[in-house]
Amino acid sequence: MVAGVAAVAVSSVLAGGAALTADQKQAAEASAARKVTGPLPGYNSDRNAYFGDLHVHTRLSFDAYIFNVRSSPDDAYRFAKGETIGHAGGFDIRLAGGPLDFVAVTDHSEYLGSMEQANNPASPLSKLPLVQGFFSTDPAKISAAFTALVSANRNGTMPGEFNDPAIMGRAWKEVRDAAARHNEPGKFTTFVGYEFTSAPDGKNLHRNVIFKTDRTPDLPYSAVESQDPENLWKSMDSWRARGIEALAIPHNMNGSDGLMYQASHLGGGDIDKAYAELRMRNEPLAEMTQIKGTSETHPSLSPNDEWANFELMEVYIGANKAVTQFSGGYVRDALKTGLKLQDSRGYNPFKFGFIGSSDTHNSSPGSVEERNYFSKVGRVDGKADQRGSVPPGGGKTWEGVKQDPTLTGGRPFESWGASGLAGVWAEENTREAIYDAMRRKETFATSGPRIRVRFFASYNFPDGLLNRGDLVHQAYRRGVPMGGDLKTSRGAVPQFLVWGMRDPNSGYLQRAQIVKGWIENGVAREQVFDVACSDNLPLNRKTWRCPDNGATVNIATCETSKFKGDVELRTLWTDPDFDPRQRAFYYVRVLENPSCRWSTWDAIRNGTPPNPKMIPTIIERAWSSPIWYDPKA
Repeated sequence: MVAGVAAVAVSSVLAGGAALTADQKQAAEASAARKVTGPLPGYNSDRNAYFGDLHVHTRLSFDAYIFNVRSSPDDAYRFAKGETIGHAGGFDIRLAGGPLDFVAVTDHSEYLGSMEQANNPASPLSKLPLVQGFFSTDPAKISAAFTALVSANRNGTMPGEFNDPAIMGRAWKEVRDAAARHNEPGKFTTFVGYEFTSAPDGKNLHRNVIFKTDRTPDLPYSAVESQDPENLWKSMDSWRARGIEALAIPHNMNGSDGLMYQASHLGGGDIDKAYAELRMRNEPLAEMTQIKGTSETHPSLSPNDEWANFELMEVYIGANKAVTQFSGGYVRDALKTGLKLQDSRGYNPFKFGFIGSSDTHNSSPGSVEERNYFSKVGRVDGKADQRGSVPPGGGKTWEGVKQDPTLTGGRPFESWGASGLAGVWAEENTREAIYDAMRRKETFATSGPRIRVRFFASYNFPDGLLNRGDLVHQAYRRGVPMGGDLKTSRGAVPQFLVWGMRDPNSGYLQRAQIVKGWIENGVAREQVFDVACSDNLPLNRKTWRCPDNGATVNIATCETSKFKGDVELRTLWTDPDFDPRQRAFYYVRVLENPSCRWSTWDAIRNGTPPNPKMIPTIIERAWSSPIWYDPKA
């Protein structure tokens, strides 16, 4: 190793000028040894699609440890690369669909590593009254311990010993060192990260914080210091001033009861331009689908969208309390609010791109495969009867089984989905390239399958673009990709390039859609347009809907139609109602043919019919980040 390179890497590990320990030096040198200059094999100036998971918990998270999870950040990275690891339920788990391209372990910053210490008889934490009886293998006692922990956290009675900087520092070092060990530029990318877990009054304001490089603060900024995300963003600004680059990604806005995207400060009072700039500088993306529900939209917000009722979770996170305020809790609604604020006040705090991720608490990034689903919270829901997809005790019939209509324990496993994944378009598989893609919002989300989505807008695409061998090159040269802004062009009407490509290990594609939001006479409106139909079916341009392609699912076997649907859907589309005076956004949604939901796969393995209370099939999908049109740009 060149000494200068090692020195640069070592100096980047810590935020300040503190001396490195031997372990920190070793981790930094391992990372530096993998650093290269110049393009790597596979480099593509027109950008490749990479899939990853930026929301992963291990035993270092207080809740995962309570769930009997004992696997580590190293185990999480090994799982993402296709290796087998152990599940808290006593069985082995492994990805079926191949390795991921990038991953961030994002353990909760609150009480990071402390629960493991509380289970150590030699630690003072083990003597605290709160943790007595916490470390059971009985799912009922695990659930009770989790409820007690959440209650203590929310009512401010968590013992101060759980915030011991020494304990948290050792755990944070483990996170950073594991990321350094497993980062392989050009092959597999790791990001140092953590979760900021704010939940005022139980309303979900969680964010994952992702660092661009090995350079991080000495400790994460946590919700114990402040539950207000504005203070997190201000801390991120202060890090940036010290050369520490990071971005935050909110998730489970569906569990925020309208709080995530409200147009006011957390403590009250209207937001302003400074707030919008602070938020967008630090929070360019939203994790809009994951195991605990999809937050694209809600039927009450989008009554004319036939596909709005997708994997919804309508209760608080970790509490048996119904969400009552959907506006402010879904990304499409937030995008429309952003347009209104831009139109009326001159700023937009909700101009974000999309990703998905899993929120696994099993150290298993990417474990969102319907037929290979083992849920989320370790020993509590790792088996089919625990998550309600087969009769209690693995019985063979639902006859006579009394199903409780309430949501037991505040964790409605039946409504959880096998979702999602983050997609990016980047030149190569490196931290720098993938992070830059996230910054410019050239990202997309999927509900699990590795569907690839391209989306561009332009006023001057060349003739015959769809059949050109340099299609993508021309689209970049003459257009704006997802995440970008389309400026005005006097008298011109834009075209939109939509291109969806099937995951070979998943279903065929049935249709591609463009979701439009716009401001008309001061009112935010939306419309869903089908723009490409499978099977050469004709698009009805009066209703903007494709005919049903006739694809079916055999619930008894989960066999799907073999000869319905397309491998790819590609089209150029012009908005029939384009008004150059109206502010608007557009994003793509690509839908697969119907397929079996995870709960139906569970039932087939158990030899029983699907739970009659659960939806037997789903339509997997992918979403591009939006493109915004600004009539004043």
